[in-house]
Amino acid sequence: MQKAKKRILILGASGFIGNAIYKELCSYFDTYGTYCSNPLFRENQQFFRYDLREDDIFRVLEQVKPHFIISALRGDFSAQVMAHQHILEYITRRKNCKLYFVSSANVFDAYSKYPSYEMDKTLSESIYGRLKIKIENMMMRLPKEKTAILRVPMVFGNTSPRIKDIKTQLAQEEPIEVFPNLIINVTNDDRLTQQIHYLINQDKSGIYHLGSVDLVQHEEFIKEVIKRLGNFHPVLKRVFTTNEDRYLAALPKDNLLPKNLRIQYQDIIDHHLTVE
Repeated sequence: MQKAKKRILILGASGFIGNAIYKELCSYFDTYGTYCSNPLFRENQQFFRYDLREDDIFRVLEQVKPHFIISALRGDFSAQVMAHQHILEYITRRKNCKLYFVSSANVFDAYSKYPSYEMDKTLSESIYGRLKIKIENMMMRLPKEKTAILRVPMVFGNTSPRIKDIKTQLAQEEPIEVFPNLIINVTNDDRLTQQIHYLINQDKSGIYHLGSVDLVQHEEFIKEVIKRLGNFHPVLKRVFTTNEDRYLAALPKDNLLPKNLRIQYQDIIDHHLTVE
């Protein structure tokens, strides 16, 4: 009974990751979400319409009064920064409220020669990575127990945009881009949402890298995925951004989850990809 009393608000709950988190948590907690334009969510009493560019997030926060805010927002970058400033103001004032921010391995994309761990310094060459760093840095000014940063690598899974794109390209016999020199770690929506569920149950704070504990070359991983999807003979477009191996991986080391929640890249291929 106690768990059901925790109120959770997922910002961006109509997107792929946000909606997967909502589906994982809604049976266990008093769970709410926001959507922007998708009419499918209009009739759901647990969802609030929220336009990042036009609406003030305070309105939704005051209605829900969440214990946990999970931010999986997408959209205009400057509007995201403003929204998170308001969220952080809100949780500073409220005793029993914390923010879980879905960040990205891209906060390390300037460090290409090695994988990155939780306590490593962030540095990004991409606009997307720099946005995530800016919000992370804002969060780090608050007491540690008020926030958790969840850095996520490339996400796969049956309904993920990446797998949908691959299936479309296979069906239309279009070339599929692979990066032979790119070394990554990966996750899927099932395991990611289970990990977030655990962190909420345990009331965890800090920085977590929620990806596979091992590494794989992007080209090899995509080839394995295609093999699992069926008997295809794809055209691969090999993209070389450098002649040397390049890492884009956020590996867990300092804040390890229990063994049953850790994942290896082969698990993603073996258990979570099926032919439609």
